[in-house]
Amino acid sequence: MPSLSITVNIADRPYRLKIEAGEEETVRKAVKSINEKIKAYADTYAYKDKQDLLAMVALQFSTYVVNHESKAQVNDDHIIGKLTELDTILTDCLKKA
Repeated sequence: MPSLSITVNIADRPYRLKIEAGEEETVRKAVKSINEKIKAYADTYAYKDKQDLLAMVALQFSTYVVNHESKAQVNDDHIIGKLTELDTILTDCLKKA
């Protein structure tokens, strides 16, 4: 896929990025989400500079990712267990046939 150069603004600072063309929508949605969270923190809490807001947004997103990775691992373990159980049942049935 061809690469694309775009400029995004995060916390009122421009960042030039080189991305795959198919990722543009995802990147722009992510930037919008970051800026919305920054604004929400700015409206709610006192802060010295935007670095404080960016740190809080990074912490919020990282916490979300860690929580969902943990849940995904539990789901994967559960599915693997069920597939192993199903494989055993099918193997037993095939041996009897």
